[in-house]
Amino acid sequence: MKKILFLFGTRPEAIKMAPLIQCFSNDELFDVKVAVTAQHREMLDQVLHFFNINVDYDLNIMKPNQTLHQLTADLISRITDEILLKENFDYVFVQGDTTTVLASSIAAFYQKIKIVHIEAGLRSNDMHSPFPEEMNRVLTSNLASFHFCPTENSKESLIKENINKNVFVVGNTVIDALLLGLEKVKMIENQFVEKYNFIDFSKKILLVTCHRRENFGEPFEDICDALLEISSTYSESVEIVYPVHLNPNVKDIAYKKLIAKNIKLISPLDYPDLIWMMSKSNIILTDSGGIQEEAPSLGKPVLVLRYVTERMEGVDAGTAILVGSDKEKIVSETKKLLENNDYYNSISKATNPYGDGTTSEKIKQALLMH
Repeated sequence: MKKILFLFGTRPEAIKMAPLIQCFSNDELFDVKVAVTAQHREMLDQVLHFFNINVDYDLNIMKPNQTLHQLTADLISRITDEILLKENFDYVFVQGDTTTVLASSIAAFYQKIKIVHIEAGLRSNDMHSPFPEEMNRVLTSNLASFHFCPTENSKESLIKENINKNVFVVGNTVIDALLLGLEKVKMIENQFVEKYNFIDFSKKILLVTCHRRENFGEPFEDICDALLEISSTYSESVEIVYPVHLNPNVKDIAYKKLIAKNIKLISPLDYPDLIWMMSKSNIILTDSGGIQEEAPSLGKPVLVLRYVTERMEGVDAGTAILVGSDKEKIVSETKKLLENNDYYNSISKATNPYGDGTTSEKIKQALLMH
């Protein structure tokens, strides 16, 4: 029996780990433990509850005004002392590109525990965008023993870096999680209809999420200006729904600028609420990586509020369009999607390059073979 530790800290990691935890826990060949660092406390807990994930170790790491170097150092030390030295793990699973991923990989490497990197090989090829995530990914790839890539592009990126042992293309577990989540959400549909009865779903819904560091400041101001122009131009036919991130760099500006009757600023959405809202939307404007992967499975065109993305497969497949924080581009692409049905359908019906919901099983089978 192999002893596995799933180690993560943020909501996106939890979402993408959830179907894996379920898949491995249901197999008697694996002894599964779950540890969280709680980089996102409340948002993480919502996902743990939704997917019924039981946690064995909880570091609850965050402190007010914590710097990146403090967080990284604390994580390496506490992951080692409070988790890795307590049990003899065969594998540590990490997912994506967070500070938790890098610190977990370093800690596991120091203890000579094999690192399994989920969603490996994503690259923007700009070490400062996204920051520090791109560096986290590159360093983790050099420490990991197994690399589970969502697409062929990701695999090619690793091969270019001379990482070619135990590299597998399996799709992305985010699609597994989405399909699991939608089944749960369907059973409580009426709760969401009632909860969001202040939104006019007879209009076309534009769902916005924006929270990345590279959009802080002037770029975010430009994005807000674009949303104001869209809301004014389509005041009778479009409703903009924006769950506003709690970071003051986002929240303060959004609530100051985005004042219009057809712009609904709401609190950050729990995962079930988010996937329900995505399913009800017509267009999604986002700087989130996970949403770029999920939206195509729901047939929703995505305007990516970034100039570079490590998820170019969606752009190449025609499911996503890079618009950055360019006001004119955001407005013009939104206008095309709202007014040109053929253009809208060509994007909404494009094939999702990120998988079909069988990724977790493929990962398990690959590990069983090794």
